[in-house]
Amino acid sequence: MTGSPRVVSASRRTDIPAFYSDWFVRRLREGYCHWMNPFGGQVYRVSLRAEDCLALILWTRNVRPLLPHLEELTAGGHRFYFHYTVNGYPREVDPHAPPLGAAAVAFRGLAEAVSPERVMWRYDPVVFGSTMLTDYHVERFDTISAQLAGLTTRCYLSFVDMYGKTQRNVDRANNALDLGLRRPSAAEQRDLLAKLAPIAAKRGLTLHACCDAPSPDLGVRRARCIDPEVIDRLGTMPHAPLKAAPTRTGCGCVEAVDIGAYDTCVFGCVYCYATNSREAAIGRRSRHDPADSILWRPQSLQGVDLAEVEYVPRQTKRPRRAPPLPPQLFDDPSTGAGS
Repeated sequence: MTGSPRVVSASRRTDIPAFYSDWFVRRLREGYCHWMNPFGGQVYRVSLRAEDCLALILWTRNVRPLLPHLEELTAGGHRFYFHYTVNGYPREVDPHAPPLGAAAVAFRGLAEAVSPERVMWRYDPVVFGSTMLTDYHVERFDTISAQLAGLTTRCYLSFVDMYGKTQRNVDRANNALDLGLRRPSAAEQRDLLAKLAPIAAKRGLTLHACCDAPSPDLGVRRARCIDPEVIDRLGTMPHAPLKAAPTRTGCGCVEAVDIGAYDTCVFGCVYCYATNSREAAIGRRSRHDPADSILWRPQSLQGVDLAEVEYVPRQTKRPRRAPPLPPQLFDDPSTGAGS
């Protein structure tokens, strides 16, 4: 990556801190990584040098593997903050996520290491089911927010969207276990937000809704997960205004480059938009090489020196086609359509 410093997301497509911390730390030490456009197959080089990164945005459900390396990140001049998912759902829905007690302990360790202002709690996504209606979520939210009180200042919440992968996985789970999982209706969403907002306020949290209109009358703000205001508070270097780069309708995020790969997270959450199946993810993870410059290398790139195939726009005075755009984070590379 050349040019102006960029925001690096690691990652909405997989849980790098939980499953690929060794790779990530090695790439930070090397100062770069590669990622592949899952649609066109173009390979991009992304600088991970501190002077080239306005911020690292880290997404996880289990930060424990990365905790021993946080001092190294800070000492190296990296600026970063976390989105940390803790929702305490039943095992039928989140079969391999850390138990609530363990998640709260790890969350505390992270907040104490880097400060509560740099750890955003995600109660995300909100999915309804036969035993997971409004009262269930109010109870869960109240319980978790009590355990996380003083360890974070923000909670991000979104309502599940049934993208292609999500719908297929949800249908399989509903058929096998009769869970009745679904997206709540607009009325159910508003009713739930009205009940969660005062709980959040009681715990010293601001509540931010992803990809939904803000509801100031309820005390709910519009979420910007990649947030220039948070980035600026990290003490980052001067930079040009960051461009809006919504990943889907209603998204308030600014531009970032995501270095993850689809079908590599093995948590197996039923509502996942980035994984076709846990079996596929286990297979890809088994072929992951922590010493490689790319998180996951497809068969087409086996034995290839990625430095030799990096995408570089041609230098010409003639008008040329714009370089391939990175895929939207919620697109389905297996179909080439939004998932």
